[in-house]
Amino acid sequence: MNKKIKEMEKSSSAVAGQWPWIIAFSLILRCSSGALGSAQVPAMFVFGDSLVDDGNNNYLSSIAKSDYLPYGIDFSRGPSGRFSNGRTIIDMLGEMLGVPYVPAYADPTTVGARIVGGVNYASAAAGILDETGQHYGERFSLNQQVLSFESTLNQLRTQMSGRNMSQYLAKSLVVMVLGSNDYINNYLMPSIYSSSKYYSPPDFANLLLNHYARQILALYSVGLRKFLLAGVGPLGCIPNQLATGQAPPGRCVSYVNEILGTFNVGLRSLVDQLNSNHPGAIFVYGNTYGIFGDILNNPASYGFNVTDRGCCGLGRNQGQITCLPFSVPCPNRNQYVFWDAFHPTQAANAIIAQRAFTGPPSDFYPINVQQMALI
Repeated sequence: MNKKIKEMEKSSSAVAGQWPWIIAFSLILRCSSGALGSAQVPAMFVFGDSLVDDGNNNYLSSIAKSDYLPYGIDFSRGPSGRFSNGRTIIDMLGEMLGVPYVPAYADPTTVGARIVGGVNYASAAAGILDETGQHYGERFSLNQQVLSFESTLNQLRTQMSGRNMSQYLAKSLVVMVLGSNDYINNYLMPSIYSSSKYYSPPDFANLLLNHYARQILALYSVGLRKFLLAGVGPLGCIPNQLATGQAPPGRCVSYVNEILGTFNVGLRSLVDQLNSNHPGAIFVYGNTYGIFGDILNNPASYGFNVTDRGCCGLGRNQGQITCLPFSVPCPNRNQYVFWDAFHPTQAANAIIAQRAFTGPPSDFYPINVQQMALI
C-alpha cells in the first residue's frame, strides 16, 4: 500500500493548486441530494464538531443548536442541525464519493440498514478534551463519539451478517474534524477554563495531540484503515474572534493564529508517524489552515467579497451574537466566506471539499480523498 501511496503523491503534485470558485461550486451543487454515482467507499464515519455536525445536537440538551431558520435556508431539507446556510463539507465529500447523506448518530431513526453507509457522530461544541465546550451544555466529546462508534459496530455486525466485515471497515473512510473548540471554547476562555493557566500554547497542543492519537488508534484497533484528519483553520480570522477588537481593521487576531501552529504542525507529524508505523493503513492531514488562508487572502478569485463578518449574526463583524432564530441573513450568501460567527458558508465549504477531493499534497498530505478511495 505504501508504494501505491507514493505513486499517488507524486501524481498529485502535478495537480494545480487553484480552482476558480465557480467551477468547484458547480461541480458540487449539480445534485441537490443523494449520491452522484456508484459508491467509491462502502461507508463514511464522521467524528468532529459543529463544522461537520449534521444534527446530533438536535437531540441533546445544549444551547449549541442550529435546527431553526435561517440555518439551512439554502439546504434542500431545511434546518437540519447543520451549522451553515446549506451543506457541509461532509455532505459534499459524500456526494463526490457516491455516499448518500450520512445520518446523525443521535437520530432515533439511525438504525438498521441506515447505518451501513456510515454514521456521523460529530457534535457542536465538542472537542478533543472531554471538558471542552461544557458551558454550552450536553455534547458528544471525541471520547464519547468513539464509544458511540463501538456501539454502532455491534449493530453493523448484525446488519452485515455473512459479509466481509474486515474489508468493509478497511475500505470505509473516517473523517475527523476536531480541535477548534479546544481553543475557542476552552483555551481562549480563561474566565471559564483553567487550561491557559496551566499550559503554554505548545504544551496545550501536545496535550491535545496525545489525547487525539489515543482515540485515532482506538478506531484503528477495531479495523478502520483510512483516516482523514483535518487541521484547525485560522481561528483568528473568524468573526467571533474579530469581534473581540484585538485586531486592526482588515487584519486577523495574530495571537490566536500563532498558537494554533504547534497543533497543526504536530498533527502533520503525527500523520507521518502513523503512516510509518501502520503500513496497512493511510492517514491524511488536511491543511485547513492553508486552504482557508488562501481563500481569505485571495477572495475575489473565489467569488467572495466579504471576508470579515458573518452573513448572519449581530454585533461587531456579526460575530458577537450568532444567528438567532428567524433572523434575516444577507441576501448575497455566495459572496460571504462566513455564514455566522464561527462557520463557513456553503460556498466556502464547496471550495474546501473540492480541494480535499482533488487537491495536491500541499492541501491534503500525502494524498487526497479521491486517491484514498482508490486504495
